[in-house]
Amino acid sequence: MNTRCVASFVSIVLLAATFDALSAGENFSGEYADKNFLNGQAVFQMSLQQSGDTVWVWFSAGYNDGHGAAPEADGTGKVTDKGTVEFKFKDSSKNAGTGRIALADEGIMVSFKTKHVSDSSCLEFYGQKLRLKRVWKK
Repeated sequence: MNTRCVASFVSIVLLAATFDALSAGENFSGEYADKNFLNGQAVFQMSLQQSGDTVWVWFSAGYNDGHGAAPEADGTGKVTDKGTVEFKFKDSSKNAGTGRIALADEGIMVSFKTKHVSDSSCLEFYGQKLRLKRVWKK
């Protein structure tokens, strides 16, 4: 019986170590940007800081010539079983929503879903499958 207990204990420890290694596998921390956003008219930048499975999100967007909305937003999210980040955000114009971040070739792909709209002029920045290149790794 002692042998079975030891074998079970070792199996549990190995399984836990494997799970921890898998869940810690994706690191999203870094700075990302699309400097040719909206056909070169705007810039979108995002900063991610990860600790464990929690990810802090900050982003901003604005037109190169300074016209229109220029939202800044922040929020937090979690790394999912699928290796993506699901997050919530609130921007400087009091818009709020959710988003998903996936690692992509040279950066990340971000999709937004607005839940509360106070300033609709910001919505043009919150699209689907935005590709941002990594500009700096933390």
